[in-house]
Amino acid sequence: MFGNDSEFLLSLHRTHAAELRAEVAADRLARAVSPRPGRTWLGRRQQTHHTGDEGR
Repeated sequence: MFGNDSEFLLSLHRTHAAELRAEVAADRLARAVSPRPGRTWLGRRQQTHHTGDEGR
């Protein structure tokens, strides 16, 4: 029914592009807010101690 309607296809494209931009923005914000595991505020990796490593 809407196969050749250019206005409908353009609006669908714009809606999908806006949804993708919102998803990328949310992912970027989540990465900026949550601390990365294994790193301190200085950006250096912390030494991780595994169980059973004390005897080595």
